[in-house]
Amino acid sequence: MFLNSQCMAQVTDLHISSNIPLPAPALLLTEVERSHEQAEFIAESRQHIRNILNGEDQRLLVICGPCSIHDPKAGIEYAHKLAKLAEQVKHQIYIVMRVYFEKPRTTVGWKGLIMDPKLDGSDNIPEGLRQARLFLREIIDIGLPTATELLDPITPQYIADLISWSAIGARTTESQTHRQMASGLSMPLGFKNTTTGDLIAAVNAIKAASQSQTFLGVSEQGVASAVTTSGNPDCHIILRGGDNGPNYGADDIAVTSDLLIENGLHPSVMIDASHANCGKKQERMPAVFDEIVRQRTAGNKHVTGAMLESNLVAGNQSFPQPIDELTYGQSITDQCIDWDTTEAILIKAAAALKEAGVAG
Repeated sequence: MFLNSQCMAQVTDLHISSNIPLPAPALLLTEVERSHEQAEFIAESRQHIRNILNGEDQRLLVICGPCSIHDPKAGIEYAHKLAKLAEQVKHQIYIVMRVYFEKPRTTVGWKGLIMDPKLDGSDNIPEGLRQARLFLREIIDIGLPTATELLDPITPQYIADLISWSAIGARTTESQTHRQMASGLSMPLGFKNTTTGDLIAAVNAIKAASQSQTFLGVSEQGVASAVTTSGNPDCHIILRGGDNGPNYGADDIAVTSDLLIENGLHPSVMIDASHANCGKKQERMPAVFDEIVRQRTAGNKHVTGAMLESNLVAGNQSFPQPIDELTYGQSITDQCIDWDTTEAILIKAAAALKEAGVAG
């Protein structure tokens, strides 16, 4: 016997406690507008990155900055320091600031400035998106290109116009949703090998993202839509180590390069000096970065880029804890090297690259 309409069983929203509409992307882009000068800077920086990845520009691409942005004030202070350093080494190294607003979680934890800008579990996503755009504009005005990991497939509609380079992380490289999203992005993008260390997944991701894709998305007006892309030709691989250990050695790069070539892809390899490549220990990161630079100065042109997690203060701190008790300029996610170490290893790298005649 069927239930009548007055006592129909509830079959939807059984586990939804709230559903708050977001502002349409077009509205937020108008509210926190991109200037003509900022657009020109983003377009130019993306082309520099493409040229490096394609081997037309011999400089080393370095994605450098905090593991995540949780305190915009400290992030801006860091950016001013990084901009001065970027100018100093610009003939050998092209520096792009790591500006990560979304953090993937294995179980639970703080998911980034966009999701929880007040760091208190209130999850004010509209405010997080506004803060992200405001922060990105300020970094660009300081004179630094921007880099981020794109985790939620809706996020690019709100911030991608202010991003010079992006990444798909180790947990999402195998995701069809993220490969489709990447195929429509306007900036160069790196796919990391998986947390297990698998390279094939990243290679397949590059191949998928370079092709036309049709998928469910959101328009600038905030309406669900069918999105068709032309494919992103500027994707590459990032080695970040895995469960079986690091993969930044010469043999690892040779295997990766051969695999890319076998699959008809350009052998451009970026290496993450953090994560599993340093065992998540910030004190090991400089030695990993030195080895990356050594391989490049030894003539391996397949090594086109490196990543560094760097902040004002070394290490990381536990979170959650009272916000007024947090150490200023120290990560609340992964460990980072401090500013003095960052400056020293990048100046050293620029000198080595110059002496080897790699660039500049």
